[in-house]
Amino acid sequence: MRINYNVSAMISNNALTNNDNLLTKSLQRLSSGYKLNNAKDNPAGLAMAKRMNAQIEGISVAGQNASDGVSIIETADGALSEVSDMLQRMNELAVKASNGTMTQEDREIIQSEIAQLKSEITRVADTTEFNGQKLLNGEFARKGYTDVQEIKVNSYSAEVRVDDYEVNGISLSRDPDTKELTLNSISLGKNFPDDARAYLEDELIVIKAGEGFEMKLDVSAVKDPAYNSGSFTVKATGIGSMRLQVGSNEGQVLEMDIPMVSLQNLNLEPVDVSTAEGANDAIDRIDVAIQRLSEIRGRLGAYQNRLESTINSLDITTENMTAAYSRIMDVDMAEEMSQYTTAQVLTQAGTSMLAQANERPSQVLQLLQ
Repeated sequence: MRINYNVSAMISNNALTNNDNLLTKSLQRLSSGYKLNNAKDNPAGLAMAKRMNAQIEGISVAGQNASDGVSIIETADGALSEVSDMLQRMNELAVKASNGTMTQEDREIIQSEIAQLKSEITRVADTTEFNGQKLLNGEFARKGYTDVQEIKVNSYSAEVRVDDYEVNGISLSRDPDTKELTLNSISLGKNFPDDARAYLEDELIVIKAGEGFEMKLDVSAVKDPAYNSGSFTVKATGIGSMRLQVGSNEGQVLEMDIPMVSLQNLNLEPVDVSTAEGANDAIDRIDVAIQRLSEIRGRLGAYQNRLESTINSLDITTENMTAAYSRIMDVDMAEEMSQYTTAQVLTQAGTSMLAQANERPSQVLQLLQ
């Protein structure tokens, strides 16, 4: 028996220290609910979990962004619904004005209401906003421009790829008396589809081709009786649409192209029912306007369907990733409680054995009696 070095006590103390550390870890896990409380618990698992948590939080915000996009579309569509009602009223008035029983005075009264409706359509397009941003004035339409001052890009469809389009020349003439514009000729050059055709619609040159290709050039600034543009370039930039961040990573965006709603784009500027001929012409123009407005609303509806599908997909992704994150981070309370009980019993036993080991050297005194 030795009294200088109590090896039994040292062994008991080491075992007690280890059991006490296990008990402390179990207490920390049970009180926090997390399996990983420190980086040392599982370095690789912690790194994976934090990346996963960042993605979960990003997806949550992306879902909110998509919901904001739905609200934007609902706001725009609500305004366009009112415009549609006004077009229906204008159609009724045009049909009424085209009747032979109407006098000139009757048609002028009807025209006054037509003029008010046209002004209201312009006002709605200019003032419909979401979060201070105008929606129907072309601010979120795809942008393009030309290198000719008198000719501007009004709009182009999503099927027009980003590129430079060469126009070899445009010849226009404007009647000095009626101010009516006539397209004499147009020569389309590089990058335009082979089947592209062009025609003048009021003061817009419409270039159409297969597979949805459509480009509109605004020539209302041409005032010369005889105008020749010479060759110029139309640049379709592809930018300008509203970009919604609908994912947690860079580039996960959805672009919404909201076309400009104006009397010019709806082909309503020349509508005048003060004469029988004008009333007959107005019927056709208003019918075209109703069709174009329906196309715009249909496009917005398609965007809304996409966004709602995106929201559902994000919700499912969040659910699955949260479950994976929980498996890495969260403690199994039942399992940990059993480990805590084991560590608690071992700690109590270690404490008792350390007390017994500390008493062993005192037994030497019996040899000295």
